[in-house]
Amino acid sequence: MKKTYLLIIILIVFSLNNNIFAQYENIRIDIDASNPEEPTICINPKNTQQLVAGSNLDYYYYSNNGGYSWDEGILTSIYDVSGDPCIICDTAGSFYFFHLSNPSSGSWLDRIVCQKTANMANTWTDGNYMGLNGTKDQDKEWATVDRANNNIYVSWTQFDAYGSSNSNDSSLILFSRSTNSGLTWSSPIRLSQTAGDCIDDDNTVEGAVPAVGTNGEIYVAWAGKKTNGEIAIMFDKSYDNGETWLDNDILVTDFPEGWAYDIPGISRCNGLPVTVCDTSNSPNRGTIYINWSDQQNGTDDTDIWLIKSTDEGDTWSDPIRVNDDAPGSQQFFTWLTIDQVTGYLYCVFYDRRNYTNNQTDVYMAKSIDGGETFENIKISESPFTPNASVFFGDYTNITAHNGIIRPIWTRLDNHDLSLWTAIINEEEPNFINANYSNSFMVEQNYPNPFAEETFIAYKLYKPAIISLKIFNMYGTEVYTLINHKYHKAGKYVESFDNDRQQLLPGIYYISLISGQKRIVKKMIIRN
Repeated sequence: MKKTYLLIIILIVFSLNNNIFAQYENIRIDIDASNPEEPTICINPKNTQQLVAGSNLDYYYYSNNGGYSWDEGILTSIYDVSGDPCIICDTAGSFYFFHLSNPSSGSWLDRIVCQKTANMANTWTDGNYMGLNGTKDQDKEWATVDRANNNIYVSWTQFDAYGSSNSNDSSLILFSRSTNSGLTWSSPIRLSQTAGDCIDDDNTVEGAVPAVGTNGEIYVAWAGKKTNGEIAIMFDKSYDNGETWLDNDILVTDFPEGWAYDIPGISRCNGLPVTVCDTSNSPNRGTIYINWSDQQNGTDDTDIWLIKSTDEGDTWSDPIRVNDDAPGSQQFFTWLTIDQVTGYLYCVFYDRRNYTNNQTDVYMAKSIDGGETFENIKISESPFTPNASVFFGDYTNITAHNGIIRPIWTRLDNHDLSLWTAIINEEEPNFINANYSNSFMVEQNYPNPFAEETFIAYKLYKPAIISLKIFNMYGTEVYTLINHKYHKAGKYVESFDNDRQQLLPGIYYISLISGQKRIVKKMIIRN
């Protein structure tokens, strides 16, 4: 009776519009009501089942099954853990948690701290630090890894005195590196030639995010100031692993109306830039991309933007509008990442295109042509309504590798903040050569994800010898469902009972094979 009932359901579902499969599954990351905000997330390129996330002020989260379930902990350090979390993963699969500090023997925001875990967040080092400079405040850091040599690069803002309106106090962009997996850090180097104020607003220099180029170049862009004092996105680069930098900053583009702006229902909002570089073997290899948001089209029409350079940052394209809706709605809190296997760009942001009030969705924009065009996709399952009395932090985040994409965002329900991701699995892994055939096809298994049993339907348009196999994410065959010669065309349905097969939870691939051609679908087994 169980199989008959599920088979009827699956045949009904297959007959419905394909949009039933278009909604990405949303997974809550945080466990308790910790009111998380300013989230960060990172995938391990060596094992995409492993993800680590963080949120203000001191929470970390980790998943060993591709983000379908999460564990949670509180990060501690003798230097204190005081927000602005940034998580990266090095070439050995170790994760690093960067954050601000408030040590008992120091002063608030007096250094940038880096803590490391080599065992998927079960234990963290007490950490080391960079930027300690008397009572000056070190703020808004971000980090990246050079995957050619495992160097770690960090850039951030130094305030003479955070929040000061004294014209003698200034803000600068600084840079430091570690060549020994975060054990020690170099003395900071100043990047921004023109200083900003310390108010933490449009005239403050902030938003420095480093990126690594194809030959080890380091690129950093930030919301800065031109020599005449006008607000702009500025850029610097190093060709010697951060030892030296350009004498003069490069102007990327003006920053119309500034980077700090108001969004109804949000207590504070910014459009600070995010920089990435394509190091894949895609046609756009070497291209540098900068993503930001602003209100150049009006306070009721915040937009997401992208600009790019194909000559190592010497010259820049015209800005490209990422959100593809009609003018007149709000898109804000953007973050950009690049899949370094495919070269595809993924941009996550909050979006109000579907409403006339403050209801908010989460969208992802995807580009497969080097940022020339973007497909916009709603990835949140339901809207929420922010309240200006509840602080949302300053950013969202997104990570991607080999078609596994995991955005992260904060939402508000009943005055409680929670942390979410979406399960987005787009590309087939490199070991599969999916040659689509006009003589047979396989539909997505249903239910998917599943724990005990699922069904797989496939169609033959002529007699054929068919194999239906299951591979793990590394390309190893783990089970053969059928290997049979069919004498007539038709639709066939096979069941897969994991109670009997006992495959571990994770991502697998259904492969329908006939001769040299195959069609592949992802199959996800849950706990």
